[in-house]
Amino acid sequence: MDISEDLPSVRVAIVDDHEVVRLGLKNLIDHQPDLEVVGDYGTAESAIAHIPHHADVVVLDVRLPDGNGLEVCQRIKDEDPALQVIMLTSFEQDEMVLDAIRAGASGYLLKEARGHTVIEGIRTVAQGGSLFSPKVTATLFQRIRASKPPTDAIEELTESEVKVLSLVAEGKTNREIGEIVFLSEKTVKHYVSNILSKLGYQRRAEAAAHYARYVADHPHSSR
Repeated sequence: MDISEDLPSVRVAIVDDHEVVRLGLKNLIDHQPDLEVVGDYGTAESAIAHIPHHADVVVLDVRLPDGNGLEVCQRIKDEDPALQVIMLTSFEQDEMVLDAIRAGASGYLLKEARGHTVIEGIRTVAQGGSLFSPKVTATLFQRIRASKPPTDAIEELTESEVKVLSLVAEGKTNREIGEIVFLSEKTVKHYVSNILSKLGYQRRAEAAAHYARYVADHPHSSR
């Protein structure tokens, strides 16, 4: 991924109850020229109090000593919708992945992920993309295929909207989508907003999951 020297640094906050994990992530992130750690917190209370409007991306542990990381995700996203959250955890239960998406997380990585995966994940979600580890993706798609599909609101989308949605489902950022379909980033953002409205969702990840489910249930559809 190309990193522009003209872009401001991505502000990253770290929330984990283990000091060693926080220090390790801070050291890893602060060595990146385009990223900076603006705070690290060991409790849900401190994260909720200090992170909104002061960070761009939050790397958030699922389990905290004084609260549930998923609840923290929802709280800080409600207060600051522009925040992008990556859940970083040792747990890979499928229900927890779906709960993370519902809470507004843009990514879900296991703590066994390599350092460069975490770094690229931060950059991806900072640009509006989504990120899930291969193990998590396999679990999520298995769950999606096994679930009953919702009403096919995708049938009401235009061909252009379906194309944009398919790229959102691939984890592309608005800028990357614009380069592929030859539209400005602002126009793509408008498309995504309309798609979410038509599908009845607030989160990109929810729309992406809907599209994946639709494709799984309609393998021969032109859409």
